[in-house]
Amino acid sequence: MKRLYIIIIFFVFISSINLNTSSYQLAILKYQGGGDWYSNPTSLKNLALFCNENLNMNINPEYAVVDVGSSEIFNYPFIHMTGHGNVYFNKFESENLRKYLLAGGFLHIDDNYGMDPFVRTEMKKVFPELDFIEIPKNHKIYNMKYKFKNGLPKIHEHDNKRSQGFGLIKNGRLICFYTYECDLGDGWEDEEIHQNSPEKREQAFKMGANIIDFVMTNN
Repeated sequence: MKRLYIIIIFFVFISSINLNTSSYQLAILKYQGGGDWYSNPTSLKNLALFCNENLNMNINPEYAVVDVGSSEIFNYPFIHMTGHGNVYFNKFESENLRKYLLAGGFLHIDDNYGMDPFVRTEMKKVFPELDFIEIPKNHKIYNMKYKFKNGLPKIHEHDNKRSQGFGLIKNGRLICFYTYECDLGDGWEDEEIHQNSPEKREQAFKMGANIIDFVMTNN
């Protein structure tokens, strides 16, 4: 009964969002396993500020940190997950994340390098029936205000592989967007941290803004 109440509250929250007048908050996912979920501490704040300035949004730049198994995840329409290594969800956390995503929430996973095998294993616990599929270049997430005709931009080099955007789709809805070999979060960080070029940072912010805009207008 309590869970149903939380889900109803979440739906009310989502339906009441007005991009021009409402203030809302983004969140970072805290997970077990030893991976550094706290990577890129300035990235979400800078992305929120970019969206406020360029998309006329009103996002609180002070992001929240939420545990996978906490009921508080239902308070946030967008949750960002990143890191370099091991990720682990127990049974309760997997079920909680599944309920959040089915209730209208959205998870963006940004591989900061080294997460890929763990992400795929743990998200299988959340949605055993789903596989990550590569999101095509004509998908709306690449064609919001900012157009990415070649799909996900490449922000930071790791293994000289092309950047790829993968997704989990449930009942026709993109519920999880996984950015691989791209490192968007590095491009959102304060300029002096990774010393990405202005052009790369602009690409990263524009792609991030597309993700936020997509979540707020299509979920």
